[in-house]
Amino acid sequence: MTMWEALAVLLAGTAAGTINAIVGSGTLITFPVLLAIGLPPVTANVSNTLGLAPGSLAGAIGYRAELAGQSRRLLRYGAASLTGGLVGAALLIVLPGAFDAVVPVLILTALVLVVLQPRVARAMAARRAAGTLPPATDGGPLLLLLIALTGVYGGYFGAAQGVLLLALMGMLLPDSLQTINGIKNVLALIVNGVAAVFFVFTSTVDWTAAALIAVGSTLGGLLGAKVGRRLPPIALRTLIVVVGLAAVTKLLFL
Repeated sequence: MTMWEALAVLLAGTAAGTINAIVGSGTLITFPVLLAIGLPPVTANVSNTLGLAPGSLAGAIGYRAELAGQSRRLLRYGAASLTGGLVGAALLIVLPGAFDAVVPVLILTALVLVVLQPRVARAMAARRAAGTLPPATDGGPLLLLLIALTGVYGGYFGAAQGVLLLALMGMLLPDSLQTINGIKNVLALIVNGVAAVFFVFTSTVDWTAAALIAVGSTLGGLLGAKVGRRLPPIALRTLIVVVGLAAVTKLLFL
């Protein structure tokens, strides 16, 4: 790796860490850069996952105020994410091309849910007030299943898993988008972390690339949390849709 290639990987890691803390989809910044410097696709994916894990930790720390009182949820959702992430990581080794066709559809579906979420949330709140729905809880078994499935996808590739998590939890939880974003950062950390550990023992890692992304994503995660926590809901929702559409476009023409 030349000095300029190393700088490109470091900057890509910083950008990815920033966007992951706010929305998600940072993989779509780092992954093409790793391919461009000559890494094979699976090695690039594995090294990228390993490098982005510290950035997820930095983003979760940045949202610690929003995570106050969420420990019970984090344990339940975290167990689902851990299981899903491990399954997804194993699938990458066994079936490296399994998700190619469905990723754009998943992201577009998530964006529709993000746009509809405020209207659905208001309707559900009105029905709870009228007594026609049970009180809001933690999303029930349905949300746990969806989080686990998102973890499978995240452990496999991870691009826009944050968008998927924001959409799903936004539809099924009554909390603010900022609180949900904090939970999303923790779940992404769990998925990236368990996948990274799995890949260390089962696949080839480019440790130089992973280290450069780790440094950049950590800095970016701290910056992204600081910026993201200051965004009003409408701005955050708009950013999610813009980033998601950019992700779909990039995946379709990558």
